[in-house]
Amino acid sequence: MQKVSRLYWPVLVTPKNAVTKPVDAVSKSQKLMTDLGLLKPATNGTFQIMPIAQRSLDKLCQLVNEAMFSVGGQKCSLPVLTSSALWKKSGRLKGDITEFFMLRDRHDKSFLLSPTHEEAITSMLASTAPISYRQLPLRLYQIGPKFRDELKARFGLMRAKEFLMKDMYTFDRTEDEARETYEAVNDAYAKLFKQLEVPFEKVEACTGMMGGKLSHEYHYISSAGEDNLLHCQNCHYAFNVEVTGENNDNISCLKCKSSDIKHVKGMEVAHAFLLGDRYSKVFNATYLHTDGKPKTLIMGCYGIGISRVLAASLEVLSSENELKWPSLLAPYDVCVIGPKQGSKEANQGDAIEDQLLCQLQTICIRELLHDDRKYMTIGKRLMESKRMGYPIIIVVGSKSCEEIPKVEVHVNGISKELEVNTALAEVTEYLKQKQHLAQL
Repeated sequence: MQKVSRLYWPVLVTPKNAVTKPVDAVSKSQKLMTDLGLLKPATNGTFQIMPIAQRSLDKLCQLVNEAMFSVGGQKCSLPVLTSSALWKKSGRLKGDITEFFMLRDRHDKSFLLSPTHEEAITSMLASTAPISYRQLPLRLYQIGPKFRDELKARFGLMRAKEFLMKDMYTFDRTEDEARETYEAVNDAYAKLFKQLEVPFEKVEACTGMMGGKLSHEYHYISSAGEDNLLHCQNCHYAFNVEVTGENNDNISCLKCKSSDIKHVKGMEVAHAFLLGDRYSKVFNATYLHTDGKPKTLIMGCYGIGISRVLAASLEVLSSENELKWPSLLAPYDVCVIGPKQGSKEANQGDAIEDQLLCQLQTICIRELLHDDRKYMTIGKRLMESKRMGYPIIIVVGSKSCEEIPKVEVHVNGISKELEVNTALAEVTEYLKQKQHLAQL
């Protein structure tokens, strides 16, 4: 159980009548996360993530781990620093590198802070090549920081210069087997995004600087999005406008040619690429075929913007004044608020509160937050808890002094007055629903 009085939670407090400087446009999620002490700006485009938000980020990482394990993913870690010689060899240094962070060591060797790791992991595979066909398919992934010198970093974690990402790199024997992997990983992505309860759209996309033969993006639909997505109302094919090479309102469906197209704005949260031998051929990453001869590995890569998913989820689900979390990402499931010190209900209310906390600790100890700041009114603490979006808030107030004590229970914004045992049953039911969601 976490006590609020012991929680590092630097809420932004603006003094009354303070004159504030105008700031660049911020997204709803960025404003809420900053005002509520979940996120602190460090430098332009970089952020310090506070303990409450870190809990949610850790939960998301665990969901992603489970999704990757479900398709045979093996977790590894690659250096953030990548030799630019690898990128030169793959040909990607010849393109637009204005978003790369480049640096040199004391020996004047050039490196970059990796925005992605295709070269690094393929070079690693090549250093042990050829591997046996019996080891395939091979699906390696990592979760770690990535860097991109955004021209216009904005919207907090949704477009930052340093961000947390899951990147998986897959290796198969043939194009057909690589497509099987592509479908399997995309199925895992779809399941993950369903678990997060945020409406999403899977769209065909350009391969861009990654190269390859096939690509799909996953987007949350929001006016804060920067991508123009098109959804055919006739055949339901969805694609990013970039695929067409155009950007106007008269585009027809690429599959059925229907002009009944719905235009929406999307926030990209994940991306899948079928790379073929784009990198494996350059770095000579091979496997030993059944005939004993080396063959070139066929690759895919799959990314999820972990920190972006968190912010984008809040952007879509929250109101202007209150956070709303995906159930599986809420930092705490239950927040308990007891009577104010010295109030008329304090004596009996404190006893009910202690009983409630004792029983809740057996049900959801790691997901329980106790707002023990009894010097504050119940109303102020309840308002803060609502703004934080905790799924269940239990208030031990004046009703706890009645002959049959009752507590005020707020479940996802709906308030009820319940006896203590009924309130506990409500928590248990919520946790069952959450468990069901986790097992989708």
